[in-house]
Amino acid sequence: MKSANVELLKSLYAAFGRGDMPTVLAGMSPKIVWNEAEHNPYADRNPYIGPDAVLKGVFTRLNNDWDNYHLDIESVLDAGDRLVALGRYSARFKATAFQQYTDTMAFATAMNLKPAHQPA
Repeated sequence: MKSANVELLKSLYAAFGRGDMPTVLAGMSPKIVWNEAEHNPYADRNPYIGPDAVLKGVFTRLNNDWDNYHLDIESVLDAGDRLVALGRYSARFKATAFQQYTDTMAFATAMNLKPAHQPA
């Protein structure tokens, strides 16, 4: 039974790597209790209870916030009543930007300022 759990977890990580969320979610217990690491920004809603909470609270947020997310599981250890996955993940945080377009002359007039490039 122990090795079956290890193989199940490995298969779920492989499905996650392929982007196969239906398989990942189907492999979770309906009563799963998921906790992100302390001080992780996604720990703000801990604990996530149930696959839908994990999907919306963790996976969707990761997808919205990061590009090129990659997870590489190096090994899965059977620790009795728990499994421990060791690996690395990498991604690039999606850049955010703001570009304002406005009538700067109207701002300057409203503030009683002289335009910076006033003709001589």
